Amino acid sequence: MFVGNLPWSHDDELLARLFEQHGEVLDACVVVDNITGKSRGFGFVEMPKTDQAEEAIRLLHECEIEGRKLEVSFARPRERSVG
Repeated sequence: MFVGNLPWSHDDELLARLFEQHGEVLDACVVVDNITGKSRGFGFVEMPKTDQAEEAIRLLHECEIEGRKLEVSFARPRERSVG
């Protein structure tokens, strides 16, 4: 799943804990800037069961945490640019 608009304070562990309330989490990763090492405000979560992932999306999408409304959805494959 894609998780956008994360609070700047969230790291991989906090992101995993947020989603573990809704089922098993296989992986949680907050994307960080390569130079500063600081969060870029989004990340990805992998859950093995679709029904638990759907519930997490339903309950966490637009949920406000530290003044920021989360954007949670199924991740889409990145489109490759031609040329």
